[in-house]
Amino acid sequence: MKRKNVKRWKVIAISALAALVLTGCGSGTTSTSNSVSSTSSSSSTATTATTTTTATTLNTMLDTTDIFSTRDLEQTADLTDAKYITLVSGQDVTITEKGVYVLSGDVQDVTVIVATAEDAKVQILLNGVSITNVDAPAIYVKTADKVFITTDTDNTMKVSGTFVADGDTNLDAVIFSKTDLVLNGTGTLNIISTQGNGIATKDDLGITGGAYNVTSKLDGFEANDSICVYDGIINVTSSKDAFHSENEDDLSLGYIYIQGGTFTISAAEEGIQGTSVVQINGGTITITKCLEGIEATYIQINDGTIKINSSDDGINASDKSSYYDVIVEINGGNITIIMASGDTDAVDANGSIYVNGGTMNITAATSSFDFDVEGKLNGGTVTVNGTVLTEIVESMMGPGGGGGRH
Repeated sequence: MKRKNVKRWKVIAISALAALVLTGCGSGTTSTSNSVSSTSSSSSTATTATTTTTATTLNTMLDTTDIFSTRDLEQTADLTDAKYITLVSGQDVTITEKGVYVLSGDVQDVTVIVATAEDAKVQILLNGVSITNVDAPAIYVKTADKVFITTDTDNTMKVSGTFVADGDTNLDAVIFSKTDLVLNGTGTLNIISTQGNGIATKDDLGITGGAYNVTSKLDGFEANDSICVYDGIINVTSSKDAFHSENEDDLSLGYIYIQGGTFTISAAEEGIQGTSVVQINGGTITITKCLEGIEATYIQINDGTIKINSSDDGINASDKSSYYDVIVEINGGNITIIMASGDTDAVDANGSIYVNGGTMNITAATSSFDFDVEGKLNGGTVTVNGTVLTEIVESMMGPGGGGGRH
């Protein structure tokens, strides 16, 4: 998975948006254009992005052209020179050379360690693997260029206790990687983390296929630089965030990109949180429980079917990264937001909200839209509590509401 194709956007003016004519987004034709939500000067460092969309003029926040490599998208492993390893309880396995490794076995107290040259690519094919540990990851990637974890059967990994650090490395996930990690395949991976994260990497995390059932005390999926999803069936039950990407050292990173896949999320805190950007180009996302459904500094939704049941903010743009302005931008998709009663907002921005296309159906007893700068309805259909809107007004109240948040 290639990464760091990010662009810096600082909004200058957004007064002419109503003149734009947009069509719905989806997978299909590649197109390029200028941004629909901002006007940038000629000295901007941003470059035009190319993404997979149907005929629409749209400039996406992330340059998605090369996010996924050909090998990332291959759902089977080349077993020509593969090495086969049968796991044994109480015996760790260390992989020191590049190549394809086929693992099998129902074991306890085993960590599969990857410690190769930093330019090596390793593919681990899980072929009926069950690993149960007390305080150590089931897979621990110390060094490599990229590691692929591929499934073709049903597999389960569980850590039942509190993780023990490896020197200065705070191990905190059932699958823990210090480098790029790609999850793919045609099988299923069940992850149970009673005290920590489900799957975590200090670099980039890609998911391009397979089925994943993750139950975690902390984040279900966590990455420092990015989480990029091409496809897959992903079910997450988390006592923290379901998806979390954050980089404290580089504020242009910590983003989440979703091109496709089917998601069912129940999270005690955030459903999908990227500190810089969350860009959704497709997929079916159902968030049955959360404080905040989707959160980032800049949120761009271009397509997809999204349903959010939230107890605080359904979609929330907050100032988490100075690299981007604080914006919610809706260009397409079918979005349903159902809000709990109380001090809640269906769509909240500590900056601006722009709806340029798509369909939004909001049920909110308190506030449907809350913003600090401006809100513009330039296209699409927005329905709040059964009423079709012609404009976005700050803190629109549902039936029986009063007051408002400002």
